[in-house]
Amino acid sequence: MKKLFIYYSLTGNGDVIADLLKEKGYEIRKVIPKDSLPKNFFLSMMIGGFKAFINMKDELIDFNSDIADYDKVVIGSPVWNDRISSPINTVLSKLEINNKDLSFVLYSASGKASRASEKIRKYNDADIVVLKSPKDNKEELNKININYK
Repeated sequence: MKKLFIYYSLTGNGDVIADLLKEKGYEIRKVIPKDSLPKNFFLSMMIGGFKAFINMKDELIDFNSDIADYDKVVIGSPVWNDRISSPINTVLSKLEINNKDLSFVLYSASGKASRASEKIRKYNDADIVVLKSPKDNKEELNKININYK
């Protein structure tokens, strides 16, 4: 079974998850937006949160949207303003995910993602796991072990 983790990470939370899933045999594709957010944390959260709020899609650098050969696809996104990040909005608009075993890992400072989860529910049968800052709370990674073996 071929497995793929596609994710975006601004603060390193997605990278921690990628390391774990790589150990479990997943291939990894990190999403890189063409325009980066400001280095100032407050500004990056404000701009990123606004972009997520309006469902903006970022232009990505060298993103490979071909997932035909994968049986299991996991998509990872930070939660900004209770929504999926703008780079992952782009990913979702480019992937052909019909008939795929699809799951989502969302990472949030609050550990909540109600609006992001609502958006994902349109992908029937997609598993959703929400983690609270897994880079700083390593025990949160245990939630992944249950759903992504």
